[in-house]
Amino acid sequence: MTEIKEIGPDGRRLPVVLITGFLGSGKTTLLSRILQHKDMGNTAVIVNEFGEIGLDHMLVETPTDDDEMVLLNSGCLCCTIRGDLVDTLKDLLIKRQKGEIPAFERVVVETTGLADPAPILLTILSDELIPLWFVLDSVVTVVDAVNGSGQLDTHFESVKQAAVADRIVLSKTDIADKTMIEDIRMRLAKLNPGADIQEVSHGDVDPYRLLNIGIEATGDREADIKEWLREDAFHDDCAEHDHDHHHGHDDHDHAHHNHSHHDETIKSFAIFRDKPIKPDGLKLWLNMLAGFRGPQLLRVKGLLNVNGEPIVIHAVQHLFHDPISLPKWPTDDRRSRIVFITHDLDRAALERTLDALDLDATPAGGMNPDAPFDPEAYKRFVAAMSAFGTADPK
Repeated sequence: MTEIKEIGPDGRRLPVVLITGFLGSGKTTLLSRILQHKDMGNTAVIVNEFGEIGLDHMLVETPTDDDEMVLLNSGCLCCTIRGDLVDTLKDLLIKRQKGEIPAFERVVVETTGLADPAPILLTILSDELIPLWFVLDSVVTVVDAVNGSGQLDTHFESVKQAAVADRIVLSKTDIADKTMIEDIRMRLAKLNPGADIQEVSHGDVDPYRLLNIGIEATGDREADIKEWLREDAFHDDCAEHDHDHHHGHDDHDHAHHNHSHHDETIKSFAIFRDKPIKPDGLKLWLNMLAGFRGPQLLRVKGLLNVNGEPIVIHAVQHLFHDPISLPKWPTDDRRSRIVFITHDLDRAALERTLDALDLDATPAGGMNPDAPFDPEAYKRFVAAMSAFGTADPK
């Protein structure tokens, strides 16, 4: 395989934006409008060959040597997935570095309307090489304001698409009545309180409201973390839980009450923790969480206080990114905060595991390797670990 060299003068990874949404929701209309923006000419677009490609009106300025890649009139590079997404990304990167294609600065992946987004996210995150050169920037889900409620009722894929989104684009608002729009907005806000919902007609939206919101986005670090995590959307107004004041808000009973059974299986909540986390406890907790609860974790984001240092975590199902250490705290708030989007797993089940975060593998006798663990801390750890196997996921 051709050697893949360092990308960019600043060493930043190339951001990947996933655009998803159910059949007929308007993904391609949105994508077309985004690509026509004056600043989007440095974008590589990957579409599934079974998807609603519909970019013919933007084709073709200059064919490349590869039949699967074309240059759009906007200057964007477009290719199709005819094999594995990982192979497509690697191929794009190698051709970019050889100068065979324009030096794109971001990648947009459009899924099919029936796609479950979780495996696609896992593909981007789990390969040995891809995470070295690409980073997930945002998940944009398009929801049809006219037909979206019916799709959410009957197709669980559409529920998951909305649940994992960083941004939800509510399309066809020009032909939906006011009540219809209000109802779908309330329902989506219940499914995913952390997603910014934007009403859009004919795909007309500023791309910068959808892009550059990941943890490696350029700009002000404080704004980046706040936009990415959006913990403010999860009200810290519930009764205190356990000894460490774990707060959250997972039911949102004030929201739309005509949701379907599919909606009921999705839980969106945040847990806040005042007490600093131990590195050993964090490592074991993440491993156990992924191993025992991975399939139920649609998405996890967190900013943690690990021995006083700010650490960012991000997960999709069983796969956790390596924790990222920030150079400084983005705000004066030193609490740990973790945002969960789960399937058939509620806050109480996760809170029963949090004492595992207190485990310190350093012997109680300091540098004495024969000194035992703190027996009380170890007892709490064992109890927390047992909760991973015994907590009722329902």
